[in-house]
Amino acid sequence: MRILGIDPGYATIGYGIVDYNNFHFKTVGFGAITTSPDNPFSERLEQIYNDIKTVIEKYKPDDISIEKLFFNTNTTTAIDVAQARGVILLASVQSGLNVYEYTPLQVKQSITGYGRAEKRQVMEMVKNLLALNAVPKPDDTADALALAVCHGHSKGSLYGKLQRTDKI
Repeated sequence: MRILGIDPGYATIGYGIVDYNNFHFKTVGFGAITTSPDNPFSERLEQIYNDIKTVIEKYKPDDISIEKLFFNTNTTTAIDVAQARGVILLASVQSGLNVYEYTPLQVKQSITGYGRAEKRQVMEMVKNLLALNAVPKPDDTADALALAVCHGHSKGSLYGKLQRTDKI
């Protein structure tokens, strides 16, 4: 199964692609989509949509794993990120991908075994789990890879298999 992990945003959108097979992960690619604050917001959304479509066409994932949004302070930022997340979801659904959403707590639990782990711990575990030489930069990219690994763990588990409509 090929998984595209996405850390949504509107200035920097991290993405990471992994292949998952029988509890083994192989890193296929990762990077970040960036938009310029000098461009109108609507053009930034269009760029995000187009760039996500390009990533999907290049790597041909089966599933997308994207972070659920949780904001408790800056609602303006939350609304803008939600709009960017919306165009990412639209591009994914139009491409026929299965979309799965995970909270930061679920990702941390899956990667480190502790839902309140520090960001640095998650990044180091991503590096180790994927046998990378260094923690991917920017942080959004490492977060996207963590989302992809989280989905592999979830869908690869017996519980994940029971959630699917096909046979175990």
